Amino acid sequence: MLKLIIGNKSTSSWSMRPWLVLKTTKISFEEIEFDHRSSSFKQDILPYSPTLKVPVLWDGDLVIWDSLAICEYLAEKVPSLWPQDPSFRAIARSVTAEMHSGFLPLRRALPMELSQTHLSYESTPELEKDIQRIIQIWENRKGTFLFGDWSIADAFFTPVATRFLSYNIPVPPYVKDYIQTLLSTAQYQEWHTQALINKA
Repeated sequence: MLKLIIGNKSTSSWSMRPWLVLKTTKISFEEIEFDHRSSSFKQDILPYSPTLKVPVLWDGDLVIWDSLAICEYLAEKVPSLWPQDPSFRAIARSVTAEMHSGFLPLRRALPMELSQTHLSYESTPELEKDIQRIIQIWENRKGTFLFGDWSIADAFFTPVATRFLSYNIPVPPYVKDYIQTLLSTAQYQEWHTQALINKA
């Protein structure tokens, strides 16, 4: 059975992405959760992660770290995790990579915290630039989800959708619909419920 090692569900956006993907595939997996904010985290995670970070996927003796690498590995098992249309697939990989490696001002200013709402933040030109770029990506979606059917790209933007909701980021109605769609999936609802239970 696969093992997915993740961080705290309230705050670990990196962990949420492959978890959502695995849940969508319906592949059985064992989940091991550590609080990445605790003082003992590096010691706790040492037997599981070569980088001392989460997420990490174990498939037998094979160890895969980094959320995008994990999702690409899963897509080799379940190709439908990426759009079937070659053009859509190329764009999906592009926006996913952009989310994976970019938007640092947004990450710093709007950390994910699922147990709180109506959070305040300080606006900066860099943050506003990130917000507008994400809105642009979402406005250009090709259907209910970014590329029609749910894909890895949607998994990568789900933690961002939680931030937009928690910090009350103003968005156009079409984008608001997409946020609500992402956060209404059965996979996300399960993650969110567990995050609140663990926080209690």
